[in-house]
Amino acid sequence: MANNRIFAILAAFLASAIYGANHTIAKGVMPTYIGAFGFILLRVLGAATLFWIISLFAPKEKIEKKDWPRILACAFFGMVLNMLFFFKGLSLSTPINSSVIITLSPVMVLVLSAIIVKEKITLLKTMGIIIGLAGALILVMFSNPSSPYAPNIPLGNALFIINAFSYGLYLILVKPLTKKYHSITLMKWLFLIAIFINLPVTFSEFSAVEWRSLPFEAIWRMAFVVLGTTFMTYLLNIYALKQLSASTISAFIYLQPLIAITFAIAVGVDSLNLIKIVAALLVFVGVYMVSMKKTKSPA
Repeated sequence: MANNRIFAILAAFLASAIYGANHTIAKGVMPTYIGAFGFILLRVLGAATLFWIISLFAPKEKIEKKDWPRILACAFFGMVLNMLFFFKGLSLSTPINSSVIITLSPVMVLVLSAIIVKEKITLLKTMGIIIGLAGALILVMFSNPSSPYAPNIPLGNALFIINAFSYGLYLILVKPLTKKYHSITLMKWLFLIAIFINLPVTFSEFSAVEWRSLPFEAIWRMAFVVLGTTFMTYLLNIYALKQLSASTISAFIYLQPLIAITFAIAVGVDSLNLIKIVAALLVFVGVYMVSMKKTKSPA
């Protein structure tokens, strides 16, 4: 059991590291080579194909009829709303802004847990929620409105907040399913369903891509997003959820800003300023307060 927990922690750490690099890598191809929504269809198509292929070698399971509504909800919040708002936000804003704001996911998990599973919110956690949201709102309201690399930063930042809410809800909804079904079983159905839900919104941008003329730089970035950010991270997180709580998994998101900021500055696609630093500190303090003295859980 101890080894399983260690492997789960390593899986969650690796997923966060991949996500951290993704902020800059994915940004590099939008919208020059592919639109944000077209990218989502590529992600779910690629991931669904990979999961269905490896499912041939996984245990064969049948989804119980009563679990299909939850499956549908998980696909919508985890592979549709979450992805659409994050990538659209990333195309409008900057890698550093996205990496800071998505750390609100633990805050969202706490708020949603209080509503859905009646988890108690203490005064300390309430203050953490307020401080964390204040940091996110500073980025939304006081960032520069645009730059050549980020055409609408406030709107992009607002979309990141919705993304954090959606991802937090996904973690809560999918947790009970991880106890009943194999990770591959869940992922193959979630991504297959996500293809059809995403299709009406994403197909036009997907079909507009000039696939035959894509340079190698765009190809490897797209491959990273499909294989790493989508296939590997969802598989790693669903594996980790078998041993860890949703709130514990969401706490690993703290690593993303450190990785994303370092990576973005190193390759010269983003920079720090006073507003970003103040907002980041407020978000980190708020998330830390939310995560302190958690109520007892399986993990």
